[in-house]
Amino acid sequence: MLWTRWLVLLLCWGATGGVQQAEERAGSGAGAGTGARGEVWSDSRRQRSPPPVEPLDFGFVPAAVYDTHAYYEPGTIGILFHMVHAFLYVVQPNSFPTDLIVKIIQQNMGGIKIEEWRKPENVVLLLQWIHYEAGFLICAITGIVFVVFTPIIAACFCMCRCCDNCGGEMHQRQRKNADCHRGFFTASLMATTIFIILGVFIAYAANHNITTQIKSTRRLINTNMRDLKTFANNTPAQIEYLTAQYTTAKNKVLSDLDNIGPLLGARIHSNLEKEVVPALDAALRMAGAMRETKEALENVSSSLEILQEGMGRLQASLAGERASLSNTLSDPACTNGAVSHACNSIRSILPQLGMNADFSTLPDVGQALTNVNTVLKVDLSNIVQKGYASFNDTPALVKDQTKNIVSGVKGMLDKIGSEITAFSKMFPVEASLANFTIFLNERHKSIESFYPQIDQMDFYRWIGCVAVLCSVVLVLAFNVFGLLCGSCGYDKQATPTTRGCLSNTGGNLLMAGVGFSFIFAWVLMGLVTTLFVVGGNVEKLMCEPLANRQLFKIIDTPFLVHPEKRNFLPGMLFQNPNIDLTLGAMYRECHENNGLYHALQLENIFNINNFLNRTVYNKDLAKVFEGVQVDLKDVALLEQAGRDNLINFANSGVGDIDYAAYLAELNKGMTVVDLLSFCSDLEEQADQLPRGALENALKGHASSIRFIHREHVVPLEQAMKYVRARSTLSQSVKLLQKTSSDLPVKVTNILSAIDAAEYLITNNASFVVKQETKGFVQSLVGYFKQYTEWVKSSLTAEVAQCKPISNMVDSVEIVACSFIIDSVNTFWFGLGGCCVLLIPSIIFSVKLSKYYRRMDTEDVFEDGQESWN
Repeated sequence: MLWTRWLVLLLCWGATGGVQQAEERAGSGAGAGTGARGEVWSDSRRQRSPPPVEPLDFGFVPAAVYDTHAYYEPGTIGILFHMVHAFLYVVQPNSFPTDLIVKIIQQNMGGIKIEEWRKPENVVLLLQWIHYEAGFLICAITGIVFVVFTPIIAACFCMCRCCDNCGGEMHQRQRKNADCHRGFFTASLMATTIFIILGVFIAYAANHNITTQIKSTRRLINTNMRDLKTFANNTPAQIEYLTAQYTTAKNKVLSDLDNIGPLLGARIHSNLEKEVVPALDAALRMAGAMRETKEALENVSSSLEILQEGMGRLQASLAGERASLSNTLSDPACTNGAVSHACNSIRSILPQLGMNADFSTLPDVGQALTNVNTVLKVDLSNIVQKGYASFNDTPALVKDQTKNIVSGVKGMLDKIGSEITAFSKMFPVEASLANFTIFLNERHKSIESFYPQIDQMDFYRWIGCVAVLCSVVLVLAFNVFGLLCGSCGYDKQATPTTRGCLSNTGGNLLMAGVGFSFIFAWVLMGLVTTLFVVGGNVEKLMCEPLANRQLFKIIDTPFLVHPEKRNFLPGMLFQNPNIDLTLGAMYRECHENNGLYHALQLENIFNINNFLNRTVYNKDLAKVFEGVQVDLKDVALLEQAGRDNLINFANSGVGDIDYAAYLAELNKGMTVVDLLSFCSDLEEQADQLPRGALENALKGHASSIRFIHREHVVPLEQAMKYVRARSTLSQSVKLLQKTSSDLPVKVTNILSAIDAAEYLITNNASFVVKQETKGFVQSLVGYFKQYTEWVKSSLTAEVAQCKPISNMVDSVEIVACSFIIDSVNTFWFGLGGCCVLLIPSIIFSVKLSKYYRRMDTEDVFEDGQESWN
C-alpha cells in the first residue's frame, strides 16, 4: 500500500499545484453566449430540430497488458487446507467481529493503557472479545494443560514403575483371554501408529509446500513489478493519446467550417425552400402550360381546317342531292292520287338529308393563338430558372459572407488546442513516472538481494520442522520396530520367563517409544499450541476478512482513526478526509481494471469536466456565430418581365373561347340521319310506286345518296386524316378548357406565392439564419461533446488502468494466507494430531510390552494350587 500511495501522489502532484492557474487562464477566455430568439412560425416555417451529429472515431487508447494472474489453485494439498478451515470453523464459528474491532480501535486511539481497561465500556469490549475467542481459548488452555501435566505425569509414571507399579513389576499373570488382550492392544497400537504416520505426512506436506510456494513468490513479485513498470510506461502515452485526439474533433469542425456554405447555407436554403420552391415550381409549370396552350391552339386551328374542308364537300354533295330529289318530287306524276301518298312521305323526310355537325360555326382561335405567341416571345422558363439559380446560390452567399467569422473561429479552435496541449504539459507526469520506474527498479533489486537470505532462512525453517517431525518419527520407529519384533518373536508355547530375545527386544522398543513420547510430547504440544493460536487467529482475523473484503469495511469505517477525519484513505493520499473514497471501492474499481482517475476519484482533486467545459465548450464560439449576418435581399425569385408575362397570358383570351361548343360539335354525328337507312327507306317508297320514270328516278337518287355516303361520310368517319383531326381537336380542346379554367385566379395565386416567398426572404431571413446558425453551432459543439465524453469514459476505464494495485493486494493475500498461513495451519494440524495420538500410543505400548518382554517371575500351577517362584 505504500507503493500505491507513492504512485498516487506522483500522479496528482502536478494537478494539485496547477489547477488554480489553469482555471484562471481557462476562465479568462470564457464568455457568456446568448441563444437565438425568434417567434414560432407557421407549419411551413416551424424551426427544425438540429440534425444528428456524425459520430467520430477516436480509435482505441493504447492498452496495457499486465502479466500478473493473481489466482492460486493449491491442487491436492487444497484438501488439507479445507480440512483445516473446517476445523477452525468448528473452533471459531462466530462471524467476523467488525463492530467490535471498530469499537476497540476507536476507544483506544491514544494507545492501550492498563488503567483504561477498568472502565466499564472497555470491560464490556474485553468480555465480547473473550466470547469471540472462546473456542481458541478453550483449545489453548487444553494445550497448556497438556504441556504442563505431561512432564508431571511422566515423572509420576517413572517413579510408579520404579516401585514395581504401573506395569513396572516383571511378573505377568496367566489369564485365559491373554491372547485376546494382546491382539486388541496390537491392533490398537498399529491403528494409532498409522494415524500418527498420516499426521507426520500432513505436517511434512505443509512444510514442503511452504518452501515450494516461497519460490513461486518470486514469480509474483516479478510479474507485479513488471506490471507496475508497464503501468508507469504506458500512462504518459495514454495521456498523450487523449490530448492528441482533440485533433480529430478539431479537424472535423474545421472541415464543417470549410464547408459552411453547403452545410449552413444548405440548411438555410432547406428551411426557406418550403415556401420558395413551390412558388417557383408553380411559375415554371405555368410556363409549360403556356407552351402547351400554344400547341393546343395550333392543333385546334389545323384540325378545324381539315374537318371544315371535309364537312364542306359533304355538305355541298348533300345539298345538291337534296335539291335534285326535291325537283323529282315536284314532277306532276307525284300529284296522282295513287302515288301522292308516297311522294308526300318522301317529301316529309327530305329535310333529314343534311349535315348534323357544323364546324364552320365554331369560334375562331386565331386571335388567342396570336396573343399566346406574343406572350411566348418572353422566355418565362428562363426567368424562373434565374430565380432558382438566385435562390440556390444561398450556400455560396453564406460562405462568402461568413469568411471573416470562419477565420476567427478557426483561430479560436487553434487556441483551444494549444491550451489543452499546454495544460497536459504542465503536469510532470512523464518525469514523475520515469522516476517511479527508477524507484521500482531499485526496489526490485533490493528485494532480489534478500532472496539468498530468504532461501537460507527458509532452509533453516525447513530443517527445524523436519527435526520436529523426526522426534515423532523416532517414536514411530520404536513403535513399528517394537511391533515387528514383538509380533515376529512371540511364541505361544513359551512362558513369560522363557520368551525369546526377539520378543523381549520388541517389548523394550515399545517402552523406549513410551519414554521418548513423554520426552517430546509436551514440547511438541507447546509448539502446536503456539502455532494454533497465532495461525488460527491470523486466518480468522486477517485472511478470511481479506478474502471476503470485510477487512476493507473496518478500514473504511468513517472516523475510525480520528474523530474529525471521516475517511482514512483520502486523508492519507490527498490530506482531505472528507472525500467519499473508500479502500473497498478503490479495490473494486482496480479489480475491474478501471482507470486510476476513476478509482481514486481524482475529479475531487482535478475535475476534468470543469476543465473541458472551460476550454472545449467555449461559449465564445457560440457568441461569435451569433454575429452571423447573411443578407438575402438580393435574391430575386421572379423578374418584372416574368410577372408581366404571366399577366399577359391570363389576358390572352384563352379563357374566353367557347370550348363547350367545340365539344358539342365533336359529339354530333356527320349527318342528321343515317344515309344508308335513308336510301333503304327511299327504295322502299319507290317500290310502292307504279313502274315508270318516277320509280326509276327515286332509285337513282338512292344510288346517288349511297355514293355520297361511300365517298364522303365513310372517309370522314374512318380515314386516318379525319380521325386524327377529330381526336387531336378533342384532346386539345379539353386541354385548353382545363388550362383556361380560372386562369386569372391561378396566375394571381402564383404571383401571390412568389410575393410571399420574397417577403419571407426579405423580412424573415435573419431569423432563419439565426436558427440554422444555432443548429450548426450545436453540431460543431456536438463533436467536442463526443470528444469530452470519450475522454471521460477513457479516463474511467482505459487510461492508467490500476489492475496492478488490486493484483498487489491479491498477491499479498495469496502469499501471506494461501502460501504461508494455510501451510502453517496445516503443519500444526498434522503435528497436533500426532501429539494427541501419542497418549493412546503410550497406553497401548505399555500394555502391549507386557506381552512381549521376558518376565522375571511367572505363575506356576501344581496339583491345582497356585504357588510362586
